[in-house]
Amino acid sequence: MTSRVTLGLTPYNQRMRSSRLRLAILFLGLLAVSDSVTAQRRGGAQPDGLAFRFLGPVVGNRVASIAGVPGDPSIYYAGAASGGIWKTTDGGGRWQPVSDSMPVTAIGALAVAPSDAGIVWAGTGEAWAIRDSDVIGDGVYKSMDAGKTWVHMGLDDTGRIGRILIHPTNPDIVFACAIGRITAPQQERGVFRTTDGGQHWERVLFVDENTGCSGLSMDAKNPRTIWAGTWQVEMHPWAMLSGGAGSGVYVSRDGGSKWTKVDAAGLPKSPLGKIDVAVAPTDSNRVYALIQTKDQGSVWRSDDGGSSWRVVNWSRELIGRAGYYVHLAVSPANEDEILISNSSFFQSVDGGQTFRSVNWGGDNHDIWWDPKDADRFAITHDAGITLTTQHGRSDRRVQLPIGQMYHVTVDNQVPYYVYSNMQDDGTMRGQAIAAEGAGAGYNGSGN
Repeated sequence: MTSRVTLGLTPYNQRMRSSRLRLAILFLGLLAVSDSVTAQRRGGAQPDGLAFRFLGPVVGNRVASIAGVPGDPSIYYAGAASGGIWKTTDGGGRWQPVSDSMPVTAIGALAVAPSDAGIVWAGTGEAWAIRDSDVIGDGVYKSMDAGKTWVHMGLDDTGRIGRILIHPTNPDIVFACAIGRITAPQQERGVFRTTDGGQHWERVLFVDENTGCSGLSMDAKNPRTIWAGTWQVEMHPWAMLSGGAGSGVYVSRDGGSKWTKVDAAGLPKSPLGKIDVAVAPTDSNRVYALIQTKDQGSVWRSDDGGSSWRVVNWSRELIGRAGYYVHLAVSPANEDEILISNSSFFQSVDGGQTFRSVNWGGDNHDIWWDPKDADRFAITHDAGITLTTQHGRSDRRVQLPIGQMYHVTVDNQVPYYVYSNMQDDGTMRGQAIAAEGAGAGYNGSGN
């Protein structure tokens, strides 16, 4: 804690000094604005004296989505909850922002076309719903040059897109899993499909105006088979109301044109909450569902392509605080290995019957697993990103220079300090004269 030196000034003198300082700052600000207006009228360059510059802190914050290039451990795209899209080409050592041209900063989903690594899709809006002030998006964006430039491709009113799937051989076929704004009933929810690279979209799965898509998985052996989880949810300033008759498991076996609700034996009974689904890449008959329920279980498994199901795990840790979590992924090499994101991170190697907590992140969200290398996967969480190419035996922790800052204020020191507090972190302070991007002097206070 830094003690404040008064240099013998009385409270009155201190107030006078503070007042004079504020007047001086105001005068300089008005002078800069006046000079700027004069320069503009004369056709000259606008001075940058009032331009924003990055102070910090560089401690990492919430990353909502991630995607890599299959078979290439050097390239990843990361989507922040409210900090845009970042790209690395050296395996996570250095990252560059690539979406500053977009008018939105919340990136809920990312996907790289399996047949063309230059094609990248981004779904906007904070998909891990926790509060009514989460940042909403404006649809989907597409890059044809590996993230250098982006074009808005519609679905403007979907609010939150939590998953994007791209056909393995035809990059023009894309599916978007839209949760919706969730603050009011709306039609722009469910699963949307384009077959012409985003020029036109069709809503192919719609349950009702209060239910959106919360999970989407494509059969790696037969891309015409697609599984979806739906979620009936309302978000209000005073509460999130999760669950209802709209939540369920759906399947399409004709490439997304027709969908059937799965009411097979063994699945839990309505009302249900948030649902994620995943079909094993190595076995089309093995399908998992992670379902928010009240005392009915947590993980369900089908070994016959969805004809029958059985609950395999009852642990409440796997579905706690479902709106903020609930995501599972199946190994590309072993249908018995599952990863689940929640406040802790969980791994099962016996088909979901038992899980162990692993220290690969905290307050975890997205999972990307390299379909060509089962030892390589990426996890996003509230502190950043965890990358591994050794199946978690070693990993790289990434902290991007992003943050969801709740408040900001300054003190009366000369030079003055800036104070703020970050989502899921402490109160921090730093000198206003710190070098841009250095984050110098910032530290947590324990709040």
